[in-house]
Amino acid sequence: MKQIKIEGGNILSGTIKISGAKNSAVALIPAALLSDEEVSIDNVPNISDIDVLSDIIMYLGGKVRRDNNFIKMSLGNLENKPIKKEFSSKLRASYYFMGALLGKYKHVDIYFPGGCSIGARPINLHLKGFQSLGATVLEKEDHYIISAKELIGSHIYLDVASVGATINIMLAAVKAKGETIIENAAKEPEIVNVATFLNNMGAKIKGAGTSEIRIMGVDYLGSCFSEVIPDRIEAGTYIIAGALMGDCLKIQNIIPEHIDSLIFKLKEVGCDLKVFNDYIEISKSNNMKAVDLKTLVYPGFPTDLQQPMTTLLTYCNGTSSVIETIYENRFKNIKYLNKMGANINIKGDEIFINGPTNLHGEEVVATDLRAGACLVLAGLAADGITTINDVDHILRGYENIIAKLTNVGAKIELIEI
Repeated sequence: MKQIKIEGGNILSGTIKISGAKNSAVALIPAALLSDEEVSIDNVPNISDIDVLSDIIMYLGGKVRRDNNFIKMSLGNLENKPIKKEFSSKLRASYYFMGALLGKYKHVDIYFPGGCSIGARPINLHLKGFQSLGATVLEKEDHYIISAKELIGSHIYLDVASVGATINIMLAAVKAKGETIIENAAKEPEIVNVATFLNNMGAKIKGAGTSEIRIMGVDYLGSCFSEVIPDRIEAGTYIIAGALMGDCLKIQNIIPEHIDSLIFKLKEVGCDLKVFNDYIEISKSNNMKAVDLKTLVYPGFPTDLQQPMTTLLTYCNGTSSVIETIYENRFKNIKYLNKMGANINIKGDEIFINGPTNLHGEEVVATDLRAGACLVLAGLAADGITTINDVDHILRGYENIIAKLTNVGAKIELIEI
């Protein structure tokens, strides 16, 4: 078992370079299956989720070559085999193989996806989208069998602007006959990244990044080169670390427009930050004030930064409120923040953070990826030693987190017990 140990109270100064976006890369790799040639992707984060996705590509007969953050896949001799539970259960993003294999072969057999336990996260919108394109969906014990004689373009309205459903329907529709329209599509930057990738292969997708995406089906997708956008959630996490413990901490390789909602909220709190074209400088702030926050779909405040932001709010004067509208189990971190000295109350889908409180080191558990990030931030700011268990959640989403924080002055280590 692995643990992260943090000696809190150390100032963070220097530069942290942001990696490629996890939420984009985990969709791009399954999307590559739609090509019949060679595909190259740069700026791929070196995290465990990418290892699993690469293993699935190789299991299906693809050739995968990785060199640091560069990945090249040869996809001309694939075999459409059932994707085993040992693969699909390791991460949520395994469901993108549904859309990719359905789009390419008109058939997919895959066990239920896994991932963090942060709520029900049903995939009914994905399945309804596939059915609208002409597929039949059979749920058999703990796996799905999705098939179609042919896929026909359709007009699809998403009841919720789901990132996963938007991407999965795009993957299934790029080789369908005729035009597919997705209305109330999610607008996240990761969707634009995936659409650009597919267009580079020869797809015809317009409107990605807006609420209406139009896809004209094509017969063939070829080779391409693409690049993963910077990870806006990783960037936000380290920016919040700077607000807690920074001294001119520089967060580099970012697209500020992708985190506008966080930037404006930090300014409302009273944080000391300067925004430049591709980086932000931030320092520890005194006399921060409480704010109200509500998670929303992009461009609203991201649910993936709600838990890290909660750590900062424990140091703000007054009572902050946070409403979580995306996932119902995104407050599992609160138990451990309170153990560390926070004063937070949960009422349904809302928490109330009474501050400021001084956190102290404790032994805690990373119940999911972003809860783990929240506890890392708490450990950096707390007095004494914080020990975090179940850290595989953290390592699957943050590339080189130990080295990145150590390089700017944190006393943090990964240990095996």
